[in-house]
Amino acid sequence: MKIAVQTEDFDVALEMQHLRQARTDVGALVSFVGLVRDLNEGDAVAQLSLEHYPGMTEKALQAIAHEAAERWDIFDATVIHRVGTLQATDQIVLVVVASRHRAEAFKACEFIMDYLKTQAPFWKKESSASGERWLDAKDSDDEARQRWLK
Repeated sequence: MKIAVQTEDFDVALEMQHLRQARTDVGALVSFVGLVRDLNEGDAVAQLSLEHYPGMTEKALQAIAHEAAERWDIFDATVIHRVGTLQATDQIVLVVVASRHRAEAFKACEFIMDYLKTQAPFWKKESSASGERWLDAKDSDDEARQRWLK
């Protein structure tokens, strides 16, 4: 499994190609690309800054991806999350899951994103015309994670 926390942008097609490279048994690649929104809580977002604890963040992402692999029959997964200062519409997160069948890949991809939103140690600060504010997980993010609890 590829886990990366980086400042650089990522190439979705290249990451998908790497995930299925040299495999003939992959029947499904499911991906999610998250973008920095240009509007949040009624304010135009100028930029988003993300901070993390190196080492701890990667370990948390690895644990989330491994849990997905334990729950569903997937071959592999890639999770890339950007940090630093990003502009509206920049790519911020990529999750790609490879499996034999689409249902397993869809579930695993959705699970990874739901857990990433609430369990990964990232700190996000938005900048807008009205100032800066730190963002917390939304109630809807917590509710999405709750459905996966055993």
